[in-house]
Amino acid sequence: MNNRKLDHLTICIEKEIEVGKTGLERINLIHRALPEIDFDEIDMGVKFLGRGLNYPLIIEGMTGGASKALKINKDLASIAQEFGIGFGVGSQRVAIDNPNLANTYKVRDVAPDILLIANLGAVQLNYGYGIEECEKAIEMIDADALALHLNPLQEVIQPEGNKNFSNLIEKINRIAKKLKKPVIVKETGCGISYEIAKRLNVAAIDVSGHGGASWGLVEGYRGKENLETGKRFSEWGIPTADSIRDVSRLDIPVIASGGIRNGIDAAKSFALGADCVGMALPILRAWTEKGKRGIREFLDRFISELRIAMFLTGSKSIEELKGKIRE
Repeated sequence: MNNRKLDHLTICIEKEIEVGKTGLERINLIHRALPEIDFDEIDMGVKFLGRGLNYPLIIEGMTGGASKALKINKDLASIAQEFGIGFGVGSQRVAIDNPNLANTYKVRDVAPDILLIANLGAVQLNYGYGIEECEKAIEMIDADALALHLNPLQEVIQPEGNKNFSNLIEKINRIAKKLKKPVIVKETGCGISYEIAKRLNVAAIDVSGHGGASWGLVEGYRGKENLETGKRFSEWGIPTADSIRDVSRLDIPVIASGGIRNGIDAAKSFALGADCVGMALPILRAWTEKGKRGIREFLDRFISELRIAMFLTGSKSIEELKGKIRE
């Protein structure tokens, strides 16, 4: 599994794995020639899952379980602390099975105040995991919430994948009811539909729609013999914009992720109804190129673009952005 984690990192950094369109290109924000607000008074702070964020942004779970992952997680978490945004670790299954690897996920020493999100695959609830393992994942890193990720496309293409996704809605809801910390359900690049979201009794939903990284394609590159299948299914999924719109119909906090690459993408996501945005791949690539400085430069530009979009729509807050679209 350690090798698999390293394979994922290498492929995400070196291969072209972004496929399709998010649907956000169809969305136009309503321009206000007279914004009637002071640019310097725009406030991007939000409350999410009971925690205050300076900006409505979460660096999403990427890695853990390998020696290289410790450096990445520490750097990303320290930047999250610096900017006052959220951070999630990668899947902790490897550290649940081998506690010696737990240190590769621990970041509280560099990020004592952030919204920190633990991470397990929901499918593991069909392979012996239950409330005890979920609690261990949270306790391992002193997390504020647990993300249970959904990755059926990845698992079915992965040579060693877990393919039994039966009766998981009931099991997820049972975990969410018993767990003392909030549970987030997140996809991994294929989006979540209204029909699925309305059956989930969880604290938040991370749509992770189509239009960003394709984990079917990542596993295709890993398995090689499955590359053609990975390529064929790389266009599979619900575009991010459509998933945001669908899930936002429900009374549940929404994280928009999946191909969010700039502040205008974020502004459109909020206009569609999202409460936070999440990113992984562009953050990882910024870190790969320039380390922590690269992430700072990326986030400074991203936040500046979001602020400008808010100004041009006459929005003093993220809440005021909602609904300001035309198609």
